[in-house]
Parts: sequence; structure tokens; C-alpha cells
Amino acid sequence: RLLCSGDDAAFGIEGVIEKVNAVSERARASGLPVILIQHEEDEGPLQFGQEGWTLAGGLLTAAEDIRLRKRTPNSFHGTDLHRLLQERGVSHVVVCGLQTEFCVDTTVRQALPLGYNVTLVADAHSTTDGALRAEQVIAHHNRTLRWMVLRTGLRPADISQLPVLGGSHAVVGQYFEAAASSLGEIR
Repeated sequence: RLLCSGDDAAFGIEGVIEKVNAVSERARASGLPVILIQHEEDEGPLQFGQEGWTLAGGLLTAAEDIRLRKRTPNSFHGTDLHRLLQERGVSHVVVCGLQTEFCVDTTVRQALPLGYNVTLVADAHSTTDGALRAEQVIAHHNRTLRWMVLRTGLRPADISQLPVLGGSHAVVGQYFEAAASSLGEIR
């Protein structure tokens, strides 16, 4: 919730949450897992149970969604994410959430060498202004990670380009991440 409202809100967060909800709903309707991954720290606003740690207001969840807690930008490191995806036969993850240059980037880059095909939902991830404006960071990551398509199977797409999810897909989200598993190909 920390980066989802008030002065610390990520760029375009309301639209990002709407798109994450849309992707997650499509996954659920197709019987695919939705995995909500929340970053936490030992102290401060992202400490487990603190208001800043809780899921974003407006983020729609379901009882069957899987929730994971993580302590690094890499959603695979120190979590059961890889095992959970393997147990479900997932070969394709759809990634969205916060923050673009930290959790989203690191999770995408780790999923690829683990053998997952990846779709980064280009209009369903965001960040805050820093050394660069948030829009620049998002555009840079969409372009940089798009380059990986030819070499690794990454598929950047905006929400309007996502086909029906099916087969072995899963939706995984950062902070309020959502990832989709591969129950087949995204067409």
C-alpha cells in the first residue's frame, strides 16, 4: 500500500491497479493461479503487518490466490515461488506490479534463466520518480526487456494485447504482484 496512495504513490497507480485486476481476473476465469507477492523489511513502513505492507486499496483478490512474502527484489530468492510454479506445471509467467526497476525487473530476469517464458504487461507496472522520471524508467524497462524477446522468450505486451490466458500460465505480482503460469500459450 505504501507506493499506492498519497505522496509516495507510483506513477499512474490507479490505472496500474485496474490493469492488474483485469489480468488477474482473466487468469482466474481460466483456472490459472494468481500469485500475490509482497515485499517486506525488518523495520519501517514495509515491515510485515504495517499499513504500508498491506495490499493496495482497490486490488481485487480471491480466496484461491497464493500469497508469498519476500525480502529481496527477486521473487524467486528465499521464497517458494519456483517450487509452486513447478508443482502446477507452469512454464509461462505474466508479471505486473511494483516497482519497475527493482522487483519487476529482477523477477523477470530471474524467471528467464529458470526456463520460464515471460510476459511483462507493459502498462501494468510502475515506479516513482527518482534519478529519472517514472515514465522514463517504465519506458526504458519496456524497451530493454523487450530486447530479450529474441533471445529468451520474454513477451512484453500491454493489457489490450493480452490474449486469453490458458494452459500453463500463472500471474505473479510484485508488492501486489501478479504472475501467470503456463497452462498453454498466450495467443
